[in-house]
Amino acid sequence: MVSDAVAEMTEKGFGSVVIVDGDEKVIGIVTERDLMRKLINKGLDPKTTPLGDIMTTELRLANENDEVLNWLRIMSNERFRRLPVVDSEGRLKAVFSQGDFVSYTWPDLIYQAKNLARAHVSQNYGIWMIGGGIMLYTILMILLVSNL
Repeated sequence: MVSDAVAEMTEKGFGSVVIVDGDEKVIGIVTERDLMRKLINKGLDPKTTPLGDIMTTELRLANENDEVLNWLRIMSNERFRRLPVVDSEGRLKAVFSQGDFVSYTWPDLIYQAKNLARAHVSQNYGIWMIGGGIMLYTILMILLVSNL
């Protein structure tokens, strides 16, 4: 029942439940969005509504051997936040979320930002030297004039 799934989602801090068949092959997913649109909005009772009644069955699945960037491209282009990852036989291996992608790429993004900043500063090195020279000259002149 939906109420059982919601209790588990709440306890574990998950935003979705992946439904698998007896062979562990993915057959559906229920997300927080599904709960809002297909259960609460329709006034259904979570204690008497089976997950199968509100699960999304037309899923996009990622293969565990795919590139992570391909997973993100699928999620971004098709506008969803969770992507079940399966093995070659369609068995669930993981659920990849946009939050996982941010965690996965954050160190690399920081590294790239630092390199871009360094490149920008070094690219304008001459301007920095001229500006610094003018500032130093101005400070020295102010000190010299104030001592007279």
